[in-house]
Amino acid sequence: MGVGADMANGTGAVRTTGRAMAAGQLMVGWVALLWLLEAVDAASGHALDSFGIQPRDPSELVDVVPASFIHFGFGHVAANSIPLLVLGFIAALSGIRRFLLASALIVVADGLGVWLVAPAHSNTAGASGLIFGLFGFVVLSGFVERRPLGIVVGVLVAAYWGTTFLAGLSPTNDGVSWQGHLIGLVAGVAAAFVLRRTSPGSERVRQGRRGTAL
Repeated sequence: MGVGADMANGTGAVRTTGRAMAAGQLMVGWVALLWLLEAVDAASGHALDSFGIQPRDPSELVDVVPASFIHFGFGHVAANSIPLLVLGFIAALSGIRRFLLASALIVVADGLGVWLVAPAHSNTAGASGLIFGLFGFVVLSGFVERRPLGIVVGVLVAAYWGTTFLAGLSPTNDGVSWQGHLIGLVAGVAAAFVLRRTSPGSERVRQGRRGTAL
């Protein structure tokens, strides 16, 4: 029994380490891509800024996804890099496929929402909508799934970044798409419910109930 337990613990540790490495590599690559795109944008005279979302123009619907990868200057991408790296890493620890599905849901919902409600003649781009979505996703997932570790992580993230994210929802911030932030946050909360995992305890209870019925 001792040997089996040691092997199980070793396998679990390897699996956790592998998942963390995969999550880290994915997010480092993602953030590096944003910097590369901004470098191309700067070198081309900001030609990539046209991939931002201009509201209620049917031809702009093709920019719903690309807009999340485009920024208006290096200061813009720098401001988004750390929160995207950290929140993306935490979210990806629950599984790369789940993280990518959550990100896709957030990006598409946020982009469509911005296209519908952003002020006329505006051009909206940047990863902040995704970041707000990941914040909501990370904070809520543990509670939705009733996983103690996830709840602790969510509380810590909310305690550390909550005030900053709350300020990002203020309509008084000039040059900031508070609409995109709010829609991204709501999309992230929705993703936490849509992509919720069954907790091991709940699964054991269900199996036990099925066994009793038989």
